[in-house]
Amino acid sequence: MNMSFVLREENRTLLERVRDMIRNEIMPLEDEYQAEINKGDRWQYTERQAEILEGLKAKAKAAGLWNFWLTDSDKGFGLTTVEYAYFAEEMGKTPLGAEVFNCSAPDTGNMEVFERYGTDKMKEQWLKPLLEGEIRSAYLMTEPDVASSDATNISMSCVRDGDDYVLDGEKWWSSGAGDPRCKVYIVMVKTGGNDLPKHKRQSMIVVPADTPGIEILRPMEVYGHDDAPHGHMHIRFTDVRVPAENILLGEGRGFEIAQGRLGPGRIHHCMRAIGQAEMALEQMCKRALQREAFGKKLAQLGANFDIIAECRMEIEMARLLCLKAAWYMDQGDARAAAPWISQIKVVAPRVALKVIDEAVQMFGGQGVSQDTPLATAWTHVRTLRLADGPDAVHRRQVARAELKKHTQEKI
Repeated sequence: MNMSFVLREENRTLLERVRDMIRNEIMPLEDEYQAEINKGDRWQYTERQAEILEGLKAKAKAAGLWNFWLTDSDKGFGLTTVEYAYFAEEMGKTPLGAEVFNCSAPDTGNMEVFERYGTDKMKEQWLKPLLEGEIRSAYLMTEPDVASSDATNISMSCVRDGDDYVLDGEKWWSSGAGDPRCKVYIVMVKTGGNDLPKHKRQSMIVVPADTPGIEILRPMEVYGHDDAPHGHMHIRFTDVRVPAENILLGEGRGFEIAQGRLGPGRIHHCMRAIGQAEMALEQMCKRALQREAFGKKLAQLGANFDIIAECRMEIEMARLLCLKAAWYMDQGDARAAAPWISQIKVVAPRVALKVIDEAVQMFGGQGVSQDTPLATAWTHVRTLRLADGPDAVHRRQVARAELKKHTQEKI
């Protein structure tokens, strides 16, 4: 196979413009934006916060640096998944990067769902403002009372009643649902009984966030952090009535939609994680050259040369695996791409965590404090080892693909 990870010339220029905006316009505002979160209601944007975020988004949109995630689409730049990997890595270097360019999770996955499976009405009501970056969305799948890594366990009740479906149950880790701009949920529900094949029991339905009967119980905390104003919310649905036309593709199609949605989302997370690892390595190297102890630069103490070298090599290996998974996605065979996506979904967060942790060590006590972005980055990447499937599930998929090469038996 002729496998290429090369950016086309016009897209190299485009990437350089993104890199320049991130370094010179977004990163200088990170600390000020972050400081605003603790002023007043953490779940509302302060005037200055909104000014920073919307101002950067307006600059990006005016410059045509917008919706890069629309790979192989006439609505975007027509980037391949391989090419998008380079852009996502750059955006991963700053917490504001993805949203400034309208490439945030879970919105990108939800927009793909609306574009592929939504009705014309859904596209007008929800996809259009999402593409413009005017609203946010959430994807509700995980439930507190079942092992949601096996999605056949999803049990939120969704019962047809005349022209409506009625939803009852709870969801948690609903990322983005705390954002005051979040206007719509895509929800995985159970519509079929246990008499149906297990992959035909679940469906997906579109639910406006302001529908009566929806109650946000609490924000879920990640190692003590609530991630305001984005948030990962625990939500209860009580007799929530949604028009029957809001179900996507019809009953029993939930798994089909989920696989279309989660594949790209998983690899996008990995691309951004590599960007976070790169930033952590950069911070580690600068610290090692600036700080002195025992009469020497930190770089010259202990095993720090080896640590820095190992971090560089592991980032390079992770990037190449990510690009290979992206290349398989570009071939259009989701089944062939799946084991590669699972591999990078395990490897990228693991490598990023290691590099961030080594950077924390180089900074000492400052590294675990609010005075560097490292502690927040670590909690985010540690969570990524669970989001979109825990490591164990992905390793199982990798192993099954490997074993199938050597047996005709069902694995």
